[in-house]
Order: sequence, then structure tokens, then C-alpha cells
Amino acid sequence: MPNDSLLSITPIDGRYQSKTSSLADFFSEYALIKTRVEVEIKWLLFLSKNKSIKFIPEISALQNKKILKIFDDFSLIDAKQIKRIEKITNHDVKAVELFIVNKLKKLNIGKLCEFVHFGCTSEDINNLSYALMLDRYINLKFLIDVSSLQKNLTSIAKKWSKISMLAFTHGQPASPTTLGKEFSNYSSRIIFHLKMIKSIKQRGKFNGASGNYNAHLIADKKVNWERLSKKFVESFKLEFSSHSTQIELKDAMAAQMANIHNLNNVLIDYAQDIWLLISKNYLKQNLKAGEVGSSTMPHKVNPIDFENAEGNFSLSNGLLIAIKNKMQISRLQRDLSDSTVLRNIGSIFAYINIGLKSLEKGTSKIIPNKEIILEDLNNSWEILTEAIQTILRKNGINDSYNKIKLSSRGKKLDYHSYIKIIDDLKINKADKELLYSLTPAKYIGLADKLAKSSLKS
Repeated sequence: MPNDSLLSITPIDGRYQSKTSSLADFFSEYALIKTRVEVEIKWLLFLSKNKSIKFIPEISALQNKKILKIFDDFSLIDAKQIKRIEKITNHDVKAVELFIVNKLKKLNIGKLCEFVHFGCTSEDINNLSYALMLDRYINLKFLIDVSSLQKNLTSIAKKWSKISMLAFTHGQPASPTTLGKEFSNYSSRIIFHLKMIKSIKQRGKFNGASGNYNAHLIADKKVNWERLSKKFVESFKLEFSSHSTQIELKDAMAAQMANIHNLNNVLIDYAQDIWLLISKNYLKQNLKAGEVGSSTMPHKVNPIDFENAEGNFSLSNGLLIAIKNKMQISRLQRDLSDSTVLRNIGSIFAYINIGLKSLEKGTSKIIPNKEIILEDLNNSWEILTEAIQTILRKNGINDSYNKIKLSSRGKKLDYHSYIKIIDDLKINKADKELLYSLTPAKYIGLADKLAKSSLKS
């Protein structure tokens, strides 16, 4: 069967391939195999350089360079060779070990063959590999992409900071805000969650079959294996897990998944709010020649980018919950149920990537419909009753809230009925003049200032 995206089972590698292909460098099967090779090679070289381990053969600088090139020059051809070995071993990490052993023999460095994967269980290699893949993606791609959206929202917030707009609480008109202030809310929230994500450092363990350095001590009890393990893990800029079973217990990874889940919820909230503002005609979408909004209703310009984003962030959330919940639970010292689950980490970020690109595209098309926004404000003078009762309280008038409630609750006020209420108030002249001068569009508090606040991730 030809290799065509139309034949893909999932839209990640099919319909949305152009939006997700960059993730292959971090989460593909090739990326996983290559990272395993990296960990195995660096452990072998780490051992050979450590003078406290007397039984590991020393190697020359040239031999060290040749061994390192096994990883540096690793290619898709090499990965396919490992997959062929795996068909025989039926064990993916053992296939990596044998691949390296074969490479060493070809380099005439056979004296190190017995020390490939020395003291290791496959989970030593895997836990570091997944931690590195996740850490590298988050720092080299994910944070940059989300920060780009956040900066765009900050820019929009400043540009639209003075566009007064009705707020809606419980779906009903409420004290006004500005369009820019609402965008700054999302920029601020994204910054908060990015800081949470940055605060989590991935962890790694390298302590053998049950997490107790059993094989290490049998080999040489004089060596401080725990100290060496810590030094090796930290050489990858990961935090060291001193306690584990056969597996690294994944609490840091689970915490990061929870942080990303929370960020996704903010992005879903943003997509839904923009959808609602478009449905209210407060935001218009720039039209693009040739695009069709509906197969049967030619007038429609559907907010498809925001709907697409919402759907993909929701899919990512479903995977986040499933993977996070599974990775923290393993029967006794080890079961393999997490192995197949962890292979889906890339899908989490593939759906996020699709969602981010949809938000980017959708956000670039929206413009304020100032006429409709102002029309709604001018038809909602009742929202100024908050201002009236506040001034009454300031003037010491008893039961001020209920007085205004009786004349306004469930009623539509226009300019004239609003002025009539003011005329009848027994308050000082300055406050009365303040209320006379007030309009729904002017009653925005500090929204303009807050929208222009400096927000940096």
C-alpha cells in the first residue's frame, strides 16, 4: 500500500500531518530509539572514564570519540537495524544494546562489549529517555509556541484596550469591560501556567532492577554507586530520583501533565469565549476568497478555527488524564502496562499543536465590530444601576441597593429613564453631576489600564 497521508488511521499523521510533523524529532519511534542509544552510549563512556571502577577497561581519546559517534551519527538506517534485531529479541531495549555491541566490534573495541548496559535494567534506559524527550520538547518547542500565542494576545489587548464592551455574567449584561481587557485576562492566565510548567524539572533514576543497586554492589561494593548514578542522571540536566522501584515513579512527569492539562483548559476557555463573541457579532472574521462557511447557507462565516482548537485541546486533555493516571500506578516493583501508554505522549502534544495553530489562525482573522458593541452598550443603561447604588451608599442613604433594585430589576432602561432616576436622587451635586455624565461606554473602571499592563511570560 502506498505511503500516503490519506491512508493514515489518525488525523495526527493524516489530515493534520503538516501541523504535527515537527513533533517527530521529539516523540517518534525513531526519536525514542535514538534517545535510548544516547543514554546507553553515555553510560558506557561514563563508566569507562571513572577511575574508581577498576574492572572497566580504559579507552583512548580516539576510541572515546569513535564510540560517541555511534550516537552522533545515528540515522534512520541505524534505527531500522535496531528494529530488525528487535524482531529476534522481542525486546526493544535489548535490541539497542546488541546494536551497540555490534558497532563496538566493528570498531575493534570489543573489550567494552560486556559493559554495554552494565548494571542496567531496561527501565533505567527508558525512564531517562522519556524524561529527556519530554523535557526537550517542552523547552525547545512547546514553551516557545505557547509564549508566541501569549504575546499575540498581549498585543491585541493593548490595541483594543479602549474598546468598551458589555460584560456578561450568567449570560446577562453586566458592568462593562473593554475588549482588550478580556484578551489580557487570557494572556495573564497563560503566563501563570507557563510559570508552573517551567517550575517542574523532569526526574530520572539509574539504580537497577529493583531500585537498590543490587548488581552494582555485587560487582564492586567499594564504589559509591549511588553517587555515580546521581552524577550521571544530573549530567542530562534532570533531577535525580533517589528512591524508586524498577521504574522511576513518574510523579514529576505526572505533575507536569497536570500543569499542561490546566493550560489546555485555559485555551479551551479562550476558544469558547471568542466563539461566543463571534456569535454575538462583537467580533467579525476577515473573509478569505474561496472559503465556504456552510455547504447550504452561503451567508455563513463559521468560527471553525476556534471549534477545531476546542476539539483538539479536549482530545489532548483526555489523553493527559489517561496517561497521568496510568503512569503513577504500577503493581509492586514493576508491571508493563505503562509501557504502551507512554508511547502516546507525543499524541498529547500533537493535538495541542493542532489546537495552537488553529487558535493562531483564528485569532489572526478577528476584528472588533465596534458598531454592534456600541449599540448594545447604548441599549443597556440598566447596567449603570451598580454605579447609582454605589453613589447612594457613599452618600449614606439607607437600603440603597433595594431602592435601586425596585426601579430596575428585570427592566430595560434607556437614557431618559436613567436620567429620571438620577433626577429623583437626594445626593450632593458633585455626585449627581458625575452620574449625569456617565454612560455605559464610560463605565469601565480600570479596564483600559489593566489591558495595557505589561504581561511577559
